[in-house]
Amino acid sequence: MPKARNAGDNAANSDELYSRGRYRLEWDRRRDGSLRTPFLQIVWYDAAAGRNRSRSTGTTDIAAAEDELDKLYLQRERGQAVCSACGQPIRSGARHLVTTAIADYLVAKDGKPSIGSIRPRLAHVSNFLAETDRLHAACEDVDEEWIDDFREWAGDVPIITPSGVEKERAPGTIEASVRQLAAVINFAHARHDTLYPAAFSPLKPEAVSRTPTYRADIVTLAAMFRYALQLNVKTKQPFASRAPLLRFLRISVATWCRPDAAHDFSTDPARQQWLSNARVANLNPKGRAQTRKYRPAIPVGGRMGALLDEAPRGFYVGVESVKSAFESMLDELGLPREGETGLKVIRRSMATLARRRLGEEHWVQGEIMLGHRKASTSDVYALFEPAQLGRALAVTNDIIDEIEAAVPGAFHRSGTGLHVIEGAKNAAK
Repeated sequence: MPKARNAGDNAANSDELYSRGRYRLEWDRRRDGSLRTPFLQIVWYDAAAGRNRSRSTGTTDIAAAEDELDKLYLQRERGQAVCSACGQPIRSGARHLVTTAIADYLVAKDGKPSIGSIRPRLAHVSNFLAETDRLHAACEDVDEEWIDDFREWAGDVPIITPSGVEKERAPGTIEASVRQLAAVINFAHARHDTLYPAAFSPLKPEAVSRTPTYRADIVTLAAMFRYALQLNVKTKQPFASRAPLLRFLRISVATWCRPDAAHDFSTDPARQQWLSNARVANLNPKGRAQTRKYRPAIPVGGRMGALLDEAPRGFYVGVESVKSAFESMLDELGLPREGETGLKVIRRSMATLARRRLGEEHWVQGEIMLGHRKASTSDVYALFEPAQLGRALAVTNDIIDEIEAAVPGAFHRSGTGLHVIEGAKNAAK
């Protein structure tokens, strides 16, 4: 129920005015008590921005200002469209269910590069609807309080890794689902399935996520390759399950690419990703639209180029995820966990190692390698020029040479110099 109070005159304190939910009616005053503006203000706390926000009512009349606050409350907190002429809620007929909105959204986005991330994020929302008996919830029901319930529920539901390990769900993962649900409701609004957009604000990524600080040095990267090349004591052959991991390590070090781009890289000529004559790896396959996470074309040095030339046609890493093998490697090498050493640790480590060697003057080449900045030329042969990516390529080649020197066979197909590694302690040396 709205909280009505005796308005008094226009000079009354804001405590004597009107509030509804998190919205309150106030006079905007300076420190000396004088008014900044003659118009009453609607003030509320924006959790996403971490500060108060305000909107002018455009009137000095308290009764009229209360009506303006009611309109804003109904639009943003209860999902009701309000007639601009009379201020009364518009009845939209049938309620548009959240489950229906999610299903329609998934159909519309099927085939998009981001669908692999969209599905699990919305799956958390669907599970919440089912487990909390909210399958009949409509888009207009989803307000800030509803979202807070989802965050609390999701925080109590652990993540079970492929190896059966139970991990706490990170706030950033939860907020990714909140952000995706907002996209679903806004999509339904754009289709006129519902009269209103999302009535809640997702938290900004920096407010809920912590960037991992761990970076692997050359010795640790070499230990990863040693683990991937380790021979089975009984068969005297490399572990077949670690072959995709080895290829993942190789392409990640050579191109600094994101894990999804590593898995997506193919030597199939139809995809035009491995341009052998130019010695360039185009991380974005033919026909795939670039997204916000830009995939650049990267020059490739001699060792990695030879491996790609000899590789069978098709996905270089393979069609299966290497996450399970990667986590087993982290455990055996005793590397930090708790979100510090996911698949992206290779990319982050290469960026850190290369930045020190390139120096700030030439770090723009590192930004191009990472896809954070686009190259100034579309000629793939020009990528080798020092002004383009020549220095970044030289630094990458130096790192590869150092890894190969520490672990012969790391970037050599014949695997010369492989030895049986006995236990994790030896593998980490």
